[in-house]
Amino acid sequence: MLLSIAKSLNIPESKVKAVLKLLEEGATIPFIARYRKEATGNLDELQIGQIRDLQEKFSELYKRRDKILESLQERELLTASLKEQILAVKDMTELEDLYLPYRPKKKTRASMAKEKDLEPLAKELLAQDNHYIDLKKYINKAKEVYNGDEALAGARDIIAEIISEDSRVRQGLRTQFVEHAGIHSKVIKTKKDDADKFRDYFDHQEKIARIPAHRFLAIMRGVNEKFLRVSAKPDEVRAMKLIERIYLKGYNYSSKQVKEAIADSYKRLLAPSLENEVLNLTKERADQEAIQVFVTNLKELLMAAPLGQKSVLAFDPGFRTGAKVVALDKSGTLLEYKNLFVVDDKRSIQAGEEIKRMIKKYGIQIICVGNGTAGRETEEFLRKLDTGIDIIMVDESGASIYSASETARKEFPDLDLTVRGAVSIGRRLQDPLAELVKIDAKSIGVGQYQHDVDQAKLKKGLDEQVMSCVNAVGVNLNVASAELLSYVSGLGPKLAEGIVKLRQENDSFTNRKQIMDVPRLGGKAYEQAAGFLRIYGGDNPLDQSAVHPESYGIVKKMAKSLNCDLGDLITSAELRQRINAEDYIDGTVGIETISDIIKELEKPGRDPRQEFKLFTFDENVHDMKDLYPGMKLPGIVTNVTNFGAFVDIGVHQDGLVHISKLTHGFVSDPNEVVRVKQQVEVTVMEVDVKRKRISLSMVD
Repeated sequence: MLLSIAKSLNIPESKVKAVLKLLEEGATIPFIARYRKEATGNLDELQIGQIRDLQEKFSELYKRRDKILESLQERELLTASLKEQILAVKDMTELEDLYLPYRPKKKTRASMAKEKDLEPLAKELLAQDNHYIDLKKYINKAKEVYNGDEALAGARDIIAEIISEDSRVRQGLRTQFVEHAGIHSKVIKTKKDDADKFRDYFDHQEKIARIPAHRFLAIMRGVNEKFLRVSAKPDEVRAMKLIERIYLKGYNYSSKQVKEAIADSYKRLLAPSLENEVLNLTKERADQEAIQVFVTNLKELLMAAPLGQKSVLAFDPGFRTGAKVVALDKSGTLLEYKNLFVVDDKRSIQAGEEIKRMIKKYGIQIICVGNGTAGRETEEFLRKLDTGIDIIMVDESGASIYSASETARKEFPDLDLTVRGAVSIGRRLQDPLAELVKIDAKSIGVGQYQHDVDQAKLKKGLDEQVMSCVNAVGVNLNVASAELLSYVSGLGPKLAEGIVKLRQENDSFTNRKQIMDVPRLGGKAYEQAAGFLRIYGGDNPLDQSAVHPESYGIVKKMAKSLNCDLGDLITSAELRQRINAEDYIDGTVGIETISDIIKELEKPGRDPRQEFKLFTFDENVHDMKDLYPGMKLPGIVTNVTNFGAFVDIGVHQDGLVHISKLTHGFVSDPNEVVRVKQQVEVTVMEVDVKRKRISLSMVD
């Protein structure tokens, strides 16, 4: 396995071995990438994840291989040659092809023909040595073979099954299906009137090898909802010729029978099986691409620039029921909430007075408004108040999911759902990562066809991305929620809840090691988590940095050699410049770790996210009816897909910048040009108010 993984990824065996050993010991991917660089040769999270995934794939293969060998051995079917072939297999599909002829089967046409003693006739026909075959000897009324035609039919059934189980045939045809099959979708005539959303696929054809992931998933959604039928086959003549090259040996009477069996084998057995296989393979590829799009978008969303420690007045806007308004302090603590009718002419004056009062009372530094219903109208009202405070629209996707969640109920048991939603809107401005981890990632609204892909793989990909982001930023141990702490390397929900409970009992943590007082939090969990936890103003200045406690001794040596305190190394650039990294390298610590330590001392606990930039929509645009072709507008990218990017321009309906309109020249991956939360300028190309479609361009 070790060699196979190393060859597959082109990574030295020693590095692969080190990663596998660390994973076996319970280390997480973020921990290995951050704190075990010497062992892995500086492999990043992506490479470590690939090693882990291949290890799981090969483990599954070897487990299946051993089960097959055991089954063959028990049934006395395992020959030395077959065993050698099976042991040499490196692919699950190839393994199943080899095993197919020996797999226990239910009753088939071939098995029934064998029960009628027609296998010798099948072998005689396959040999294709004779121009004449005496069929009389195969007629057996006792076994319901009444004439020569019935004997030939049974023999052809046996030959058809032999052909369908031949690994050479299956591999050759598989290549044709994968590389040359055309996918053809057709509407089910009786469902046509109700299938308008799938109109593009009523009679659609293209090469399955080239079909984009989003289009394939759209077609398969139509199939699953029983509006479409789909087929995927290569050229039949070409496929039949491939089989004939292997099985046809002449042009005699026997060859004619074999040719008939070939046609039957392909149409009845091989084509349906391989069609399902190629559709499943294409689905796996489409899932992988769609999940990667989702994961990439999620990363950009989670790593969006935080507002930081500022007090916020947050609005969850509404027309009929009014806006839910909450005042949050710098750490996101709820101070007061109100229900105000800011877009109601009769009550807007009173609402304005209340807003000004809250601003003054709580020292509000910024106002944010959810971008849902009545969002732009609420923003317009607030600007007319002229409070002198910046106003920003916030994407409220998923806020309603959070407000109805168990997490929200625990945090605010006595508050209305909409008030909880307003709190979430305000907090996601202050720190998007800390707030969005409380919401199921699938509900955040980035990605494509998230309900159509493999849900287990999607969850795994999203969870790992959240963990990667959380650990890249680091977590303030004294303010973090249990949800945020649960994604810290080595912790999880139970230990995270234990940390929060201990923090509540003791007011706050003053050093990292205190988390070991949490029940069932042992040395391994502490090792994995400690470096990603931050304590500001605690006992040890290094606790606010990403320097791992296991390296504190190194920093103490640095301070001792420079005759200074630990805090002096953080505050004095002159002292840090005098550190000679080579002096601290030993058998376990290399230059990578020493370099990381020095960088951390320069900016302890530095946040890798970008600085916050204020954004405002065009004040003259609030509705789709305000748009016209040629209009240039500011916007924020809300979602990136394989076919383009969706951009919020402040009209309650995102516009689409098609991949061809992202930039001049060819674009294979939209993520190379744009990212979620990016501020862009777009030009309106077309507006379809009836269908709620806006076509945009980023090309001048």
